[in-house]
Amino acid sequence: MDKNTKLIILYDYYGNLLTEKQKIYFEDYYFNNLSLKEISENDNVSRNAVHKQLKDISEKLNYYEDKLNLNKKYQLIENLLKNINDENLKNQIMELL
Repeated sequence: MDKNTKLIILYDYYGNLLTEKQKIYFEDYYFNNLSLKEISENDNVSRNAVHKQLKDISEKLNYYEDKLNLNKKYQLIENLLKNINDENLKNQIMELL
């Protein structure tokens, strides 16, 4: 999995722990495909400030995953589900996730 995909997955888990401004920068860069320059112009800040924020966000998301392991646990559960033959039980467990 590439770095961007991993960050997007971690954002799904931990995005609500970021500030509103961090969410905007992350979404503009990763979801709206805006360049650092475009984001900096939209928010009247330097390109370097946007770059630093994105780096900080990346570090935060990875820190949260290192401490909480939500994505890792989800992957482990998903792998265990592959070995369950009862489709009804699989569906019930997936609903909990």
